[in-house]
Order: sequence, then C-alpha cells, then structure tokens
Amino acid sequence: MTAVSERSRTGRSTAVRLRSARGREAVAGFGFLAPNMLLMALFLFVPILYAIQLSLQETRGFGTPEWVGFENYTRMAADPIFWQSLGNTLLFTAITVPIELIGGLGLAVLLNSVLPARGVFRTIIVLPLVISGVASGLIAVTIFSESSGIVNKVLVSLGGSPVAWQSDGAAAMVSVIIASIWLRIGFNMVIYIAGLQSVSPELYEAARIDGANSWQQFRSITVPLVGPSTFFLLIMNVIASFQVFDIIFVMTGGGPGFSTSVLGTYAYRNAFQIREQGYGAALGIVILLITLAFTFVQWRTNRTRDLVE
Repeated sequence: MTAVSERSRTGRSTAVRLRSARGREAVAGFGFLAPNMLLMALFLFVPILYAIQLSLQETRGFGTPEWVGFENYTRMAADPIFWQSLGNTLLFTAITVPIELIGGLGLAVLLNSVLPARGVFRTIIVLPLVISGVASGLIAVTIFSESSGIVNKVLVSLGGSPVAWQSDGAAAMVSVIIASIWLRIGFNMVIYIAGLQSVSPELYEAARIDGANSWQQFRSITVPLVGPSTFFLLIMNVIASFQVFDIIFVMTGGGPGFSTSVLGTYAYRNAFQIREQGYGAALGIVILLITLAFTFVQWRTNRTRDLVE
C-alpha cells in the first residue's frame, strides 16, 4: 500500500508540475501576443465596429447622428452609380490580377536565371514598391497627360493621333489599369522569386534527362511548385484591387463622369466630399464583406484541394 500511495503522490506531483509548466507557457505566449492584439484592436477592430455603427446612421460629421437602420444599404441597392462603381471594380480586378500574376511569374523566372545584370533589372521593377501610391499616380499623370504626356508625344512622333486619356472613359480606364499593373507587378515578382528559390534544381535536372523541354519544365514543375505563392498573391492582388484608391484618385478622380469610379473612390466621395458619412461607411462595409467573402472562398477551395491531394 505504501508503494502504491507513493506512486500515486508522485503521479499527482508530476501532473501538477506539467499543468504549472503549461500555464507558464500559456502566460508567456499571451504576453508575446498581447502587444499585437492591442494594436489590432485599436487600429482594426475598433474602427471596423465604429464604421458598422456609422453605416447605420445618417450623419454629415456634425450635429447629432440619426439612426436609420439599414436605410443606407437599401439606398445602395437602388444606386446606379454604386453598381457602375462595382462593375468598374470587377472589371479592374478581372484585368489586373491575371496580368500581375502571369507577368510577375514570367519576370521571376527570367530574373531567377543567369540573365546579365539581373540585379539592375530587379531593382528597376521593384522600385515602384518603395514609392507611395500618390507619387506613383503623379508619375503616371505626367506619362498619360493628354497635352504633354510622354505616351502621346511618342504616338505623335510616330505619326499617330494622341489619345484622350483624361476625357475618354475607356482610355482613362486603360491608363489606370496600366499604372496599377506597373505599381504592383514588382511585388508579385519578389514573392515568386522567393518561391522559385525553394524549388530543388535536381527536379529540373531530372526533367531535362527525361527529355522535357523548357516549356514542359515550366508547366509541370515551376507552376505547380509555386502554387502556394500563387494562392497568396491571388488573395493579396484581389484585396488590393477591391481596395484600390490612391492611383485612381490621383490620375482621374473617378472620372470622366464615373467611368473610372471604383468602390474605394465612390466611398471616399460620399464620406469626405459630399459629407454623407453614413452612406460612405456603408460602402466601406460592403467592400470589407466582398473581400472577406472572396478570401474565405479561396481559402476553402485551396484547403479542399490540398486535402484531396
């Protein structure tokens, strides 16, 4: 009995020590997480909750707000400019995201090879990442200006006609799409280069021994193995496209008319230009819900595919 009691006390003592160690680890973990969680609460969760509250009110930033419930959202459903801005956002996303992904991967493959002066080319392509969106927009304005832009001057010197980049809706959309791709393609390239450098060279060597040409190696080795990078970039690019604001605001302001208006610029116009802050907040919440829904769908799709594989 004495031996059994001793073993029982030893077991209980060991269990207490394990629980105490786990408790200390949990406290340490929460201690490391606390600063980040505090910052996220102050600068992410609290503003989102305030925006939700504001979207249920009618206010112009002064006076007592009036609670209107979901009136801002029902107004949105009947707002033709909202639907035009949503359509422009979807069009912008559908064009820019595939080009950014394909172009970023192509540049990564090229600049991950033995290309001469590849460091210089990498720097040139990545340079827009260190420039603010407003500064990049101002650079794009000087390039696409109707009267004195570089593009129109080149077209005229080649015997062509100048393009109405600011006064024609389709041309204005093309200009902001080109500028946005230029601004973001370097980020895609950097992520893809990191993904490519984790691929074992022996795989390509084995494929060459088996007689695979460069295209077959790219299709069967490179593309599948940079799949995680593609998934990450797809999410980031779609979120950036739905939240695009600075480059369009500087270049066109959403015009001419509302031909380049996207959800971000339309929300800004309502919240800060015509001071309908409740409606502007409702537009912001819709942008958030759309991006969350897309991210969730993509995450579930990718997770299901990984489980199947």
